[in-house]
Amino acid sequence: MKFTLAWLKDHLETTADAAQVADAMTMAGLEVEHVTDPTVALAPFTVARIVSAERHPNADRLQVCQVETVDGMKEIVCGAPNARAGLTTIYAPIGAWVPGLGVTLVEKPVRGVVSNGMLCSASELQLADDSDGIQELPPEIPVGTPVAQLFGADPVIDFEVTPNRPDWLGVAGIARDLAATGLGKLKHFDIAMVRGAFASPISVRIEAPGMCPVFAGRLIRGVTNGPSPEWLKRRLESIGLRSINRLVDVTNLIAYDRCRPLHVYDAKKLVGSEIVVRAGQLSAGAAHIAEGTPEHLIALDGKTYTVDPGMCVIADAGGERPIGLGGVMGGESTGCSDETTDVFVESAWFDPIVTAQTGRTLTINSDAQYRFARGVDPASVVPGLELATRLILDLCGGEPSEIVLAGEHPANPPAFDFDPDYVTRLSGLDLAHDRIGTILGQLGFLITAGETAGTWTVTPPSFRRDVDGPADLVEEVARIEGFDALPDTPLPDQTPSSKGVLSPRQSRVRLARRALAAAGYAEAVTWSFTKQSTASLFGGGDDRLVLENPIAADLDCMRPSALPNLIQAAARNAARGHADAALFEIGPIYLSDQPDGQRTVIAGLIAPSPARHWSGDAEDALFGLKGDLMALLEQIGAPVGSLQLVQGQNRDWWHPGRSARLQLGPKTVIAEFGAVHPRVLKALDADGPMLAFEIVLDSVPEPKAKSKTRGSASLSSLMPLTRDFAFVVEDGRAAGDLVKAAAGADKALIAEVRVFDVYRGTGVPEGFKSVALEVVIQPQAATLTEAEIEALSARVVAAVEKLGGKLRG
Repeated sequence: MKFTLAWLKDHLETTADAAQVADAMTMAGLEVEHVTDPTVALAPFTVARIVSAERHPNADRLQVCQVETVDGMKEIVCGAPNARAGLTTIYAPIGAWVPGLGVTLVEKPVRGVVSNGMLCSASELQLADDSDGIQELPPEIPVGTPVAQLFGADPVIDFEVTPNRPDWLGVAGIARDLAATGLGKLKHFDIAMVRGAFASPISVRIEAPGMCPVFAGRLIRGVTNGPSPEWLKRRLESIGLRSINRLVDVTNLIAYDRCRPLHVYDAKKLVGSEIVVRAGQLSAGAAHIAEGTPEHLIALDGKTYTVDPGMCVIADAGGERPIGLGGVMGGESTGCSDETTDVFVESAWFDPIVTAQTGRTLTINSDAQYRFARGVDPASVVPGLELATRLILDLCGGEPSEIVLAGEHPANPPAFDFDPDYVTRLSGLDLAHDRIGTILGQLGFLITAGETAGTWTVTPPSFRRDVDGPADLVEEVARIEGFDALPDTPLPDQTPSSKGVLSPRQSRVRLARRALAAAGYAEAVTWSFTKQSTASLFGGGDDRLVLENPIAADLDCMRPSALPNLIQAAARNAARGHADAALFEIGPIYLSDQPDGQRTVIAGLIAPSPARHWSGDAEDALFGLKGDLMALLEQIGAPVGSLQLVQGQNRDWWHPGRSARLQLGPKTVIAEFGAVHPRVLKALDADGPMLAFEIVLDSVPEPKAKSKTRGSASLSSLMPLTRDFAFVVEDGRAAGDLVKAAAGADKALIAEVRVFDVYRGTGVPEGFKSVALEVVIQPQAATLTEAEIEALSARVVAAVEKLGGKLRG
């Protein structure tokens, strides 16, 4: 919203400059974005008079002028064809910045003659688009007069209007609030009723009172349309509006001055004598229109819009022909032109929700739609029409009819009880009741004595439908009194030290994020949605997870896994030359077969693309991924030693021969990892291989609370020793099972068990494999004897044999 300082002073009697107005607006809660003051740029320029003008001795097209200026007589070289003795023009001194040229004047010779300034044209000061020469001013203007005073240059204030304050979309509403702050005195203008000379031949019928509860209008015949006077053009152009003609400019002026949108129809272009306000409708079928076809409107912007039943339509021809979208934009068929002589003026109130939805559906954001969508004052319907009538008669002449009024405007906001002491209790401001009452009265609130002693009954004005309780009134008093007047009250000291505020899950997420970043993974933040067809690849796509109003066509389903988004992110990286991706994401997934339907997962993905080498082995990347997974689980406190590794039971988006799961028992799956199935990668247009893991954070049991004190380290002074074993087991037996069995043979002496070889081939029966284990033995009290070592080895062999393993001979 923009307005000029002079425009504000039409409603506010004040001596404040633009900076003071902007400060007062800010303290009253109006968010000022920018103040443009052209008088600052024009400050160096003043009126001067050319005393004499002689041809330049070294240039035929230049003249050497003796100029009477505010700084005394100056010799100035000028190339303008209209420079002559006796001409009153504009003078720029040395050091002035000329905005139209983008230069700062310096004292320098021009063809051998020093020019002590410059004589300027209007275009050089950006006061006009082009100029034939230097500016010619009336001779009676005194030398030294500031140019800013002559051209009506006025500061422009631009501020952001919050959705709950549509009254700020009119300059009069801004003046009301500033007057309440004490910046000036509000000028009250009574809108005089214009008596109609005849009954209006055009009637109004409302068929959709929910969309438009009240509609007023009147015919003005015999008007003379055409270009607007200069004062009206300047006022509109100063805030960025283009002057069109007198009739349209009057409606734009009132929209910005009083926040009262209006519309004018060329009465001779209306079909029939009745205007109908109705909802959009579908065709009932005709020779050239199929049944159920929505109607269309060619609007004033030249575009054709499809109207649906949820939109408010203004129609003529017995309600059959659309001529406008209520509260949004008029139709081209009844638009006014310079030839218009009879005009029907519309002043109505349209439902904000309907108007906002219409603008959003049709992507129209007109000045009228912007205001009606926020809620125009319903009580301004008839006064706005009277004001428009007066301006049209003054500018265009003509003869008005009586007002036609259909329906009635919505009820004013209800009154409620208010205790003025509540201001102090809620805000801390210690204000007298008289001051509180004065502020509310200046803002338009009606105050009467309440039923309880010391309380008031407050009725909000019709233009303040955002106020519905005592707390709102306290806010009004606080912002008008000034937020800088609020008392500074420190928060009470907290005697006990503040403890951590993170939940165990949040702490785990933080640990996981740091661990994966340290391992070389980059965090990805993707949508919680995906395409339904993509979700079906990962066990989702259920209709219960499909969105009714998706933000995009390819994001129409809640994701059942974080992997599809990571796969697509890696594919996009590969398409841009970064194929070797390592990504992770921590976030929710959505499952239709679960009671609460949501789980938090930690997902990681690598797309290994190493340089081609004869010794390269894709299995290395898979084991590296498993190592990252196990390290991450240990970091977040998962019971890694109790996890079971199970192959062949992963879901079908994993590669069946190169994937596994980690679980606590048969029902509690902690994580799945492995290679993504080539079929899935092809469906997502991603090049393989891609390896991934997904941890269900909700399934990871919380670790037991650790003692705050840590005991002394128990380190043996004896050297460890190792023993190697090779066991033949079925090919389907996981090597990790053998490791656990061997480690459990003697937990006191066996410090670690490692797999160092897996062999299939000659000497090993088909369907079996040889797994070689290195057992690290750490003596504690004394060096082990050979007999003790042999006994320990026998216990290791016995433990593995229980799993079907046989010591390889």
